[in-house]
Amino acid sequence: MTRSKYRPLQFPVDRVVMREGTAGVRYMKAEQPLGEHAQRITDRLLHWAATAPERSFMARRRRLDDGSTGDWRHISYGEALDSARRIAQALLDRGLGLERPVAILSENDLEHALLALGCIYAGVPFCPVSPAYSIVSQDYDKLRHALRTLTPGLVFVSDGARYGKAVAATVAPELEVVVASGSLEGRRATPFAHLLATEPTPAVDAAMAATGATTIAKFLFTSGSTKLPKAVINTHGMWCANQQQMRQSMPVLADEPPVLVDWLPWNHTFGGNHNFGLTLYNGGTLYIDDGKPVPALVGETLRNLREIAPTVYFNVPTGFEAIANAMKIDAALRRNLLSRVRMFFYAGAALAQPVWDALHEVQEREIGERIVMGTGLGMTESGPFAIFITNPDVKAGYLGVPAPGLELKLVPMDGKTEVRYRGPNVTPGYWRAPEATAGAFDEEGFFCTGDAVRWIDESDVHQGLKFDGRIAEDFKLGTGTFVSVGPLRARIIAAAAPYVQDAVITGINLREVGALIFPSPAVRQLAGLPESASLQQVLESPPVQAHFQQLVNDLADSATGSANRVARLHLMHQPPSIDKGEVTDKGSINQRAVLQHRDALVNALHNGTLPFTIVPQGGPA
Repeated sequence: MTRSKYRPLQFPVDRVVMREGTAGVRYMKAEQPLGEHAQRITDRLLHWAATAPERSFMARRRRLDDGSTGDWRHISYGEALDSARRIAQALLDRGLGLERPVAILSENDLEHALLALGCIYAGVPFCPVSPAYSIVSQDYDKLRHALRTLTPGLVFVSDGARYGKAVAATVAPELEVVVASGSLEGRRATPFAHLLATEPTPAVDAAMAATGATTIAKFLFTSGSTKLPKAVINTHGMWCANQQQMRQSMPVLADEPPVLVDWLPWNHTFGGNHNFGLTLYNGGTLYIDDGKPVPALVGETLRNLREIAPTVYFNVPTGFEAIANAMKIDAALRRNLLSRVRMFFYAGAALAQPVWDALHEVQEREIGERIVMGTGLGMTESGPFAIFITNPDVKAGYLGVPAPGLELKLVPMDGKTEVRYRGPNVTPGYWRAPEATAGAFDEEGFFCTGDAVRWIDESDVHQGLKFDGRIAEDFKLGTGTFVSVGPLRARIIAAAAPYVQDAVITGINLREVGALIFPSPAVRQLAGLPESASLQQVLESPPVQAHFQQLVNDLADSATGSANRVARLHLMHQPPSIDKGEVTDKGSINQRAVLQHRDALVNALHNGTLPFTIVPQGGPA
């Protein structure tokens, strides 16, 4: 068998130390210890502002009057430090702090970045709140919850017109609101330029010097499923330790200053901690991508990737699917994107193997070698980086081994193995939620992730782990048969690529397994209908129904029993709801929330009263 050729990439963290516990529990850590590292993320800002003051820290395309985008506006490391000190002084002047932090209502932009740096410098915690809570939400319940939890002393709004309704509905009249652009109707607001115009005093540097590893840098809210989101505490030490873990597991970050083209939202740990953090920690440059992996915005992402060549590239599976399809016919995109990129990396959901294969095929044709697709496992509570692959020959579902300094606890649970975390990158808990914090850790201080794992190769622990679904998502049929949701869901998505975004598995306490399918935009290609056709018309069209009938038949033919045989399938024309916690900003579907809020639809699916239910030929049983 010929081994595939990859663009060179180092994997120094590839051996582990195991120890045995009681009742089948095992403990796992990397042989390589965690190296010395900064204790405050501001130390890295000071370092790069001193050693590379003219280097671009961040850039974003200018907004033009017609709503389009123009050339890039850059902020250097020297300018970033100067702005951070000025903003920090303004925050100190207002008496802000732990009990009165800063709430940020904004998508990724330069003012957002500078305000975050100013908060960090002053030792004032900040929280980027999901823009969807302000822009997409109809009831603002999650935004109200976030503000009640934080009790901010200042709210930042990037665009008065865009966020005005949310502010009017949720922000008390006496609370100061800072606006980067536009104005708020019927309300006084402080221009962001006023913060930047503040002259720093020695108090600013004294405030920065008083911060340390235990100082809270920010709060990040979990996505929330059946309960309201929790505010995860992120300390300076936690963030810095995680960045050092990434640097040791992915030496490519230290080989040269990384260049990113990135859309991932900063209110989420992947974009806000992982990518924002690695840029700052390693002296890189982050080009803010105003595109997204959705039909209306992916063109902006492709435009940026034709112009800016990243050294490492991060995205979610739907983003990589769009890029794989575009590269097949876009020579300029292939040429620029693949010119110097050393690693691709995905997170947030499972990447279907056909997408993986399509990327490798294009890469081999264009440059004669493959780009490693990095992946692993982590969560908001782990900073997020926790587990990373050990070699370039990665397959869908592979995770790898723990990052240096992080110990894993592998706990047998209901026929599966839960992975738990303990280390310097793990959160101390949830802000103002002592009961939730206590319930998140076990008796040894390990954070209980709820993620299930198994060995890539049981005879070689050094290859590490692969994903085995979420324990909370798994269930039993009425017959007592256990259904493992993660693998079944991945199997459906892979078999249906590229026409399925995600699948929700149904059948709890029932006699058979069902699936609610959330289609991808590509499904329109099957229908042969005009663009004006509604999604419901597309999904109910004979060609689409016939395609998924064949899918259900194929899945049934390859099933080994009732636990992995999809007996009923329905194509969803109603998108998942942000307000109900059914979907995250990255587009990941929350299985539990969908099942809870669509209980009537699930019942109709299984009792045979839901129109356009697709069952395998020969019947559901």
